[in-house]
Amino acid sequence: MDETPETPTCPRIYLAGPDVFRPDARDHFVRLAAACEALGLMALLPADGNEDQSSEAPEKQIYEANMQRLRGADGVVANLASFRGLEPDSGTVFEVGAAVALQIPVVAYGVPAGSYADRARSALQCAHDAGGVLRESGSGIAVEDFGQPLNLMLACSIHIELTPEAALRKMAAVLASLR
Repeated sequence: MDETPETPTCPRIYLAGPDVFRPDARDHFVRLAAACEALGLMALLPADGNEDQSSEAPEKQIYEANMQRLRGADGVVANLASFRGLEPDSGTVFEVGAAVALQIPVVAYGVPAGSYADRARSALQCAHDAGGVLRESGSGIAVEDFGQPLNLMLACSIHIELTPEAALRKMAAVLASLR
């Protein structure tokens, strides 16, 4: 029986985040792909609508392409910086949730310093109620206050690093520990 040795492949890292909207998106992804390569990782870039066109609606094409890339990833590195408000980009949060559900490790970067509650308190009028619960003053809606930098569902399911490069290094270490 003739057996050919399997060629080792680089771990594939899906780069999630709103970076496709940056004016320098192409250069940004070139830098991240080079950082991946330097760590023995292969970057899977998010679809941005410039792929081969089909008869399908462009938004559906982008969704399908990104889900296919995500399913084929060994890890996800996600930019969870605040985007158009106090929270990360909702599409990126969806991808992080999908990755967690698929048991793909996630490392995030871009998360603002401090707790989510502190950021909410600095942007919105908030006060503690009689029971000590932090609430938005106008609506009375509770503000999650567990001292985490993000909503607990994100903070408890991922690793968080300061920069994209640190996140890629952490992902390389996480994947190495799984082998």
